Amino acid sequence: MAAGTLYTYPENWRAFKAQIAAQYSGAALKVASTTPAFTFGQTNRTPAFLQNFPLGKVPAYQGDDGFCLFESNAIAHYLSNEALRGATPQAAAQVLQWVSFADSEIIPPASTWVFPTLGIMQFNKQATEQAKEDVKRALTVLNQHLNTRTFLVGERISLADITVVCSMLWLYKQVLEPSFRQPYNNVNRWFITCINQPQFKVVLGEVKLCEKMAQFDAKKFAEMQPKKEAAPKKEKAPKEAAKPQEKKEKKKEEKKEEKKPAPEEDMDDCDAALAAEPKSKDPFAHLPKSTFVMIEFKRKYSNEDTLAVAIPHFWDNFDKEGYSIWYSQYKYSDELTLTFKSCNLITGMFQRLDKLRKNAFASVILFGTDNNSSISGIWVFRGQELAFPVTDWQIDYESYDWRKLDSDSEECKTMVKEYFAWEGDFKHVGKAFNQGKIFK
Repeated sequence: MAAGTLYTYPENWRAFKAQIAAQYSGAALKVASTTPAFTFGQTNRTPAFLQNFPLGKVPAYQGDDGFCLFESNAIAHYLSNEALRGATPQAAAQVLQWVSFADSEIIPPASTWVFPTLGIMQFNKQATEQAKEDVKRALTVLNQHLNTRTFLVGERISLADITVVCSMLWLYKQVLEPSFRQPYNNVNRWFITCINQPQFKVVLGEVKLCEKMAQFDAKKFAEMQPKKEAAPKKEKAPKEAAKPQEKKEKKKEEKKEEKKPAPEEDMDDCDAALAAEPKSKDPFAHLPKSTFVMIEFKRKYSNEDTLAVAIPHFWDNFDKEGYSIWYSQYKYSDELTLTFKSCNLITGMFQRLDKLRKNAFASVILFGTDNNSSISGIWVFRGQELAFPVTDWQIDYESYDWRKLDSDSEECKTMVKEYFAWEGDFKHVGKAFNQGKIFK
């Protein structure tokens, strides 16, 4: 029987999968989530931790025998027994099917919809509306499957149920209000049955279902952002004689204490890692001040109609001296396989380029179908140079061909309209790809 320690931060739904599995299997699992056993953002950056878990991500598992695992699904699988994993090859494959379903069909739209309501991600109206539709589609699939079943695989709870419940936990707590979830009675029955099992309850506690759909709170989002250090005030020279040296030293020590940042709040590990990275010099600081205010355009784009409001605002205010517009096309279309993996390729790049958000905007689209697709997009950068080579944020850009567009040309205006609105003829995209679905 497995025995070891799970390193995580409090209320990490990914860690819940392993904890619930351990409750069913009887694995001896210790959870290190608070100081002094484990401090997220500190312990996971130490050489000793990184030697066992090179990515520094949590949850991470270390067995009493020294065996180490990262990635929550692998940990949950290891801590499960045969009944949870699937007693037959067919059942095991079905369990894996639903685990993959949670990762590809539930977690991406759930994150897009829920994270802004928690204040850990900026709100994007179009992305949120698309996420709601994707969640409905996933719920429909589950509802049909559970029409004649109590659980996802077999006649009792398996790792499939544990994984899918945990992936939907924040949906049910934050946004799936009664009117939204009403059409999915089979899913609701199954979810409530699972969370009320003793093995779930001891980990999750009482789960209160959403009564009113949570909305984006701009104030909360601003509070969650890392605070900038205020520049120390210059002291006026005293009129009287200088004070004793030890008092000066004491003042210096006090100022040093004031400049220490407040401890990081617990948040999603990706966002916390970004927030905790040391601030680097602004590579755009040397550029003249621009009349185009990127954040104002992004608010229009996120919250108002794209064609009627956001795009006219963009062209009315665009500063072609201070900003440039670029077209990107993924070089390796022949290597793209499943569309959900290609979508993850795009979102992963965006997440790792979070530092560019104040000085850049992009709309990137996947065209086509499984094993026959292409990726291309429009990017707006501060300055006249491609942003990646002049910064330290050279994320994935070498996998794309880049072409600077003339902002006064009809070609540019058409492409901006099509890519920003996610609709149009897209004549520059290969016909075979353009005839397929547009994945936004």
